[in-house]
Amino acid sequence: MFLKIKKIPKVKWSSEKTYNFKPRLSTLFFCCFGLMLFGLGEGLLIVSFTGASPWSVLAQGISLNVNLSIGIITFLISISVLILWIPLDQKLGIATILNALIIAAMIDLCIKFVPTPSNYFNQLILAIVSVTTVGIGGGIYLVANLGAGPRDGLMVGLQKKTNFPIALVRGTLEITVVSIGWYLGGTVGVGTLLFAFGIGPCVALGLYLVDKIFD
Repeated sequence: MFLKIKKIPKVKWSSEKTYNFKPRLSTLFFCCFGLMLFGLGEGLLIVSFTGASPWSVLAQGISLNVNLSIGIITFLISISVLILWIPLDQKLGIATILNALIIAAMIDLCIKFVPTPSNYFNQLILAIVSVTTVGIGGGIYLVANLGAGPRDGLMVGLQKKTNFPIALVRGTLEITVVSIGWYLGGTVGVGTLLFAFGIGPCVALGLYLVDKIFD
């Protein structure tokens, strides 16, 4: 079952080496496609007005306690997470860079062109779709094996060290982060909770679907 997945699967378009700055076109395509879905999902969650993702809640909570903007806090969190990669033996790759660029662009496009649903029920549906989209997109770009974004790299590194299922590792990370953010004063909504508890299983589902479809 996909909830028991413990490693990133390899398919025919996966890069042989993570530290690969001249990947095949198919590998780069799927990496970018996965990141576009990831960014779209993040943007849809914001548009749904049901709550931000756990890491955004953490950034908001920290910003309420220090004299720095949420944007600067988000950047500093990313740097801090990358530092945590060192003991986990994680390496930077093309996807680490593309992660920041593509996801940011997709979020901006989504906010600009996708309207917020007029009633709360449809907002919840959009939030569920957004979390699923982030998970599947995350699964696709991780299978490309061109490196991971800061948060996904932390997830992969911790999974390798603990040998726990990916769904459990990611879910624990998100719940821990949102708990700290909430304690510091960050705003938590239903969408935040959906993301925190749902992103682990959704990433695992994405990995499972990619492995079955392209095996």
